[in-house]
Amino acid sequence: MKIKEIPKSERPREKLIKKGAKSLSSSELLAIILGEGVRNVNANELAFELLKEVRSMKNFVSLDYQELTKIKGIGPVKATKILAMVELGKRIFLEEEKEHIKLDKSKDIYNFCKSFFYGIKQECFYCIYLDSKKKVLNSKLLFKGTMTKSNVHPREIFKEAYKVNASYIICVHNHPSGSVDPSFKDIEFTNYLIELGRIHGVLIYDHLIVSEAKYYSFLENSLLD
Repeated sequence: MKIKEIPKSERPREKLIKKGAKSLSSSELLAIILGEGVRNVNANELAFELLKEVRSMKNFVSLDYQELTKIKGIGPVKATKILAMVELGKRIFLEEEKEHIKLDKSKDIYNFCKSFFYGIKQECFYCIYLDSKKKVLNSKLLFKGTMTKSNVHPREIFKEAYKVNASYIICVHNHPSGSVDPSFKDIEFTNYLIELGRIHGVLIYDHLIVSEAKYYSFLENSLLD
């Protein structure tokens, strides 16, 4: 069905104005972002096909420009709109999450940061910076790739701590395999950071290894001396 054949009140933009954004399906919201379709395919149809291709809304988080533009009907303009939409959504979520939040329990830390890793296919290392009352000051992706002393540079971790005047650092990373069991290198590197934290006066409060459904906490397992 062409857009002009859809009753005006049921077209995505008009429906949003009249009934609010919550009344729209994911494909209708995406159709508004796309703006228009391509030859012989309207925006609604293109949005529906795009969702079928991506398979899940959360998978948009892991798509980059090159991957998006390989999808039929998605050119440079539409790809950049989608990437901007995803990034804006992440920033809104993080701003809401970090404001006045206190993270002194590992489960709360996991709930705060698990969305960082939705759809991510490679190992990522984040740090969450806390003030003296363990309230969130900032969170930042610092490294991608296998976590070792050679490619996760402590100077970057502690440099960010100094910038926000942090008292504590929480380290968080994922394993692409989905396992949350710490490796020998995870334990070795964490101990290395603990010693550096004592020297720098910014303590490592916890280190979490996470997946989309579970986590492992060094604090809960008494691995932070």
